Amino acid sequence: MNEQIKKIVDKIHELEEEMRSILYEQQSEFSYKIAGKRVKFEENIRQAHKKLKMSWFYWFITINPKHLLSAPFIYGLIIPLLVFDLGVSIYQAICFRLYGIAQVRRSDYIVFDHQHLAYLNLFEKSHCFYCSYATGLINYGREIASRTEQYWCPIKHAHKMLDTHHRYADFLDYGYAESYQDNLVKIRKTLQKEK
Repeated sequence: MNEQIKKIVDKIHELEEEMRSILYEQQSEFSYKIAGKRVKFEENIRQAHKKLKMSWFYWFITINPKHLLSAPFIYGLIIPLLVFDLGVSIYQAICFRLYGIAQVRRSDYIVFDHQHLAYLNLFEKSHCFYCSYATGLINYGREIASRTEQYWCPIKHAHKMLDTHHRYADFLDYGYAESYQDNLVKIRKTLQKEK
């Protein structure tokens, strides 16, 4: 990998780690603690949140009509999402074992914790549940796809891409044919060593 690119990638990883630290520090700012899968707010904060919750009836009668019209299109995606979830889960369960690649843990990507927010009503919590599932599932699928790409075709694209996965920087440069097969074997071994 080009030395300048390596420095930029290292800086990106440093910034991501700094962001994770700052987000973790917010626990004390907003007075909550994480205990296993549960998020617990201090009692006075929880009570203040309950006072801010909009009743589901008031929420429903004040909803913007365009939001109601778009609901079937949003929630209609649940079937394709479930099929996608099942498909990528079966795919990695079979193929990653054959390739010797560590499987992606769904729970690292699909996180449900908005139900602990007392200021959300039932409808808002159900929307959050759906969005958490959809975005988490897409990220879960992206990680499975990135490991697959690293195993089968770790070559950068000639055209600029708007966004790439975290493995992309370590891929081989486009057009670099010299010792491609040897580098492919090395990249696969690196992937297979991941836990």
